[in-house]
Amino acid sequence: MTDYSKYIWYNNKIINWEEAHTHVMSHVLHYGSGVFEGIKSYSTNQGPAIFKLGDHIDRLFDSANIYGMKIPFNKSDIIQGCIDIVKKNELKDCYIRPLVFYGYDTLGVNPKNCPVNVAIASFYWGAYLGEKGLNDGVNICISPWKKVSCKALPTTAKASGQYLNSMLSVNYAKSNGYDEALLLDSRGFIAEGSGQNIFIVKSGAVYTNDENSSILLGVTRKTVIDLCEQNNI
Repeated sequence: MTDYSKYIWYNNKIINWEEAHTHVMSHVLHYGSGVFEGIKSYSTNQGPAIFKLGDHIDRLFDSANIYGMKIPFNKSDIIQGCIDIVKKNELKDCYIRPLVFYGYDTLGVNPKNCPVNVAIASFYWGAYLGEKGLNDGVNICISPWKKVSCKALPTTAKASGQYLNSMLSVNYAKSNGYDEALLLDSRGFIAEGSGQNIFIVKSGAVYTNDENSSILLGVTRKTVIDLCEQNNI
């Protein structure tokens, strides 16, 4: 089984992976009412190092706030939960997925009194587009599906339901022999990949777009911009 570990952090308890259940009538399954993060941990000489953990959890809370979701734990609880589940699963190089979602109470679009659940998974997941792509690059196509407009949905939030837009695009790419899809915004300009921000290097300068292109403001994106500034690029 891929994307699997022995344990998962679920509502402030570490439980067996197989015991992390939610009801099929949960609000999130019907409306995509969840927010999440994707965080990498890397093996170093000093042990596992989680990349920009605080920044990722800040964005998790920002995304939840945009959707009016009250996370029933403090940021420090979630940060510690990420650390604890990596240790419990005895991982070094791994992927960490915190997920905040509405559970079961009502089937109406308004979540009303639906409980807010929090899960944190950690498991091994290699390069997103394959190890070969890191050295050789990947083949991409232009998606026929436009990136959902920031005037229709808050694209700066990393929300579950919004990724149906990305799923349509990457499915189109894969079915046509490509590795990934590039989405354009409603104006026809570059937005982002199904799971990546886009940079272009030209004549010694690095270019990228901003939130007006309906993109997610990626933590890695911000890091690249910071590194460029520090190196006078």
